[in-house]
Amino acid sequence: MRTTILAVTGLALLAAGCAAATPAPAAKAAAVLTVWADDSRARPLRDLATAFQKSRGVQVKIVQKSMGGLRDDFISQAPTGQGPDLIAGPHDWLGKLVQNGVVAPIDLGATASAFPKLALDAMRYEGQTYGLPYAIESVALLRNTKLAPQRPKTFGELVATGQKLVRDGKADFPVGLPVDPKAGSPYHLYPLQTSFGSSVFEGDKLAIDDRGGLAFAAYLRGLARAKVISTSLSGEIATDAFREGRTPYLVTGPWDAPALARSGLAFSVEPVPPAGDRPARPFVGVQGFYVSAKSANPIVANDFLLNFLATPDAQRRLYAAGGRPPALSAVREELRGDLVLTGFAKAALAGSPAPNVPAMDAVWGDWGLSQLAIITGDGDPAKLTRDAADRIRAKIAN
Repeated sequence: MRTTILAVTGLALLAAGCAAATPAPAAKAAAVLTVWADDSRARPLRDLATAFQKSRGVQVKIVQKSMGGLRDDFISQAPTGQGPDLIAGPHDWLGKLVQNGVVAPIDLGATASAFPKLALDAMRYEGQTYGLPYAIESVALLRNTKLAPQRPKTFGELVATGQKLVRDGKADFPVGLPVDPKAGSPYHLYPLQTSFGSSVFEGDKLAIDDRGGLAFAAYLRGLARAKVISTSLSGEIATDAFREGRTPYLVTGPWDAPALARSGLAFSVEPVPPAGDRPARPFVGVQGFYVSAKSANPIVANDFLLNFLATPDAQRRLYAAGGRPPALSAVREELRGDLVLTGFAKAALAGSPAPNVPAMDAVWGDWGLSQLAIITGDGDPAKLTRDAADRIRAKIAN
């Protein structure tokens, strides 16, 4: 951590309660606060850092890092004193961060009421709040309104429309439902799985092979047989096909929205329709900020977190840079004229936070591989699902 020890007087007030709406007095001595963030957040954070320095006299250094290695770098460097004071990242890192003792609990105080319950729940672990939410995201259904003017009520309607467009020579794919050819697609397929009444965990028990999970497995095999889904339709290929008007539908998240909007394509954003008889609930990711448990400047770090990053201005800037729906309810309301943002926000608020427990690290691999085998027809769907669940349980137990 690149810091200088503070000699502050008034900031002790913040240490006592970190009141979100109460302006903090200026620091009396030089300090450097370090924040790690990926490229989508670094630029707006630099603007906020400049404002903080003018107000508090404390420099904030924004270090741009690759998202792929940020969490693990933080876990390895924080205990040595070489990590940052704050990091930006998704809520599903939380269990691992707490397990390694590198993040500190925070008190959002009255600011908590400005966020939806879903976002706050995502940032809690074992009864404590650790993160400040700033954005919510999930997959949604993007619909080419020229090729498919009517909103499908069910995934079955969607498939029928897409298949007809393919038969008529107006599309190449019924739907752009991405599948990673090496890792499968548990994240993108999850809304369909939940519509059969299944989920990844019920309480602390793995549930992907419950009755609903096995029904979904059979349905997934049917989609593959009907050539609706395949392992050759990766995320990049599916997105390109949608942008080029070669498929009427795309299942993706807000990260693709800015590029698609620039393409001039006319499309709507709405929740993924259910394939089963239950609501389709996608995984929700909540992006936020965490304070290092090893920070040498925890008072100033909490000041920056609560009085600069939790403001409507900060959440507007972060939205403008990344396109993710803001977590602050008031800012989402301000932006309701943006139909793309509103569509993604509606989809996310109908979902459930992806589990933030460390056990999720043991889930993705076997879960995705079992889906790949189901799609390619390599075994009985129910057995493939049960076998994957057994392997995951064994990993979690160890």
